[in-house]
Amino acid sequence: MRFFRSLLSDRSGATAVEYSLLAAIIGITLAIALGNYYDLMNAMFGHIGNTYQNAISR
Repeated sequence: MRFFRSLLSDRSGATAVEYSLLAAIIGITLAIALGNYYDLMNAMFGHIGNTYQNAISR
């Protein structure tokens, strides 16, 4: 029990943990944003390709 109390009162690693959490949140946000960006770009270029294909086939 004394070990857990010492962990709770020790503040030396708090900054490292806070920066790690911040980096993780930023990383997750970027991964989600880039995933959505990829889907949008894929749909846009797919539409452009289909438009050209339809124009060529006429």
